[in-house]
Amino acid sequence: MATEALALAGINALYADSHVLHDVSFSFNAGRVLALLGRNGAGKTTCMSTIIGFLPPRDGEIRLFGEPIGRLMPETISRKGVGFVPQGRRIFPTLTVRENLTVARQSRGGAAKPWTLDRVCELFPGLKGRLQQPAGSLSGGEQQMLAIGRALMGNPRLLLMDEPSEGLAPRIVAEMRRTIARLKQEGQSIVLVEQNIKLALDLADDVVMLNTGRVAFAGSVDEVRGNEALITQHLGVF
Repeated sequence: MATEALALAGINALYADSHVLHDVSFSFNAGRVLALLGRNGAGKTTCMSTIIGFLPPRDGEIRLFGEPIGRLMPETISRKGVGFVPQGRRIFPTLTVRENLTVARQSRGGAAKPWTLDRVCELFPGLKGRLQQPAGSLSGGEQQMLAIGRALMGNPRLLLMDEPSEGLAPRIVAEMRRTIARLKQEGQSIVLVEQNIKLALDLADDVVMLNTGRVAFAGSVDEVRGNEALITQHLGVF
């Protein structure tokens, strides 16, 4: 029987008096990639912020591998096994690459192949020769690799990735795609927010579409591929 990695049930979230998420419910199983899609302002980043604990839900339940996490602090959720690659990277620019990676290090019992500094450098060879450099001196693509490596150093059971291809050159986007595909092949459970619809659908097993803070569609990627009407209706692109 498949193990459920993440489940949201009836999540409502507000910024001040603005009701942003409305009864959001979806789930997906371990070892799969869930693409969380929607137009700008649809609630995708807010949904990620709610999962990681930056914005506590007003009501509803969030479960990580069956364990409720919806009322926990972000640092506790991180220790429970949620890694986060935020939009805009948010690396520590004055720390070295090595310091950015080691500050996020967490061990997790039961990991068949835990993430270490050496493994991250093997995944991203471009970082290996730059470990002593200030992270702020890296290119945008290298900073994105560092942000992913930093999240992996926590040995997450669930990895949240918010717009990982944003602002990157096509060559770096292709490298990002290969990286996410490799993580998927290794069994990493991933929630992927991505404006690059082709990239998202190439990588995803499951798709959730948000529209004005509500779930407009939840299903398999096969139900979405080639469905021009569905994509146009909820994403405005094809």
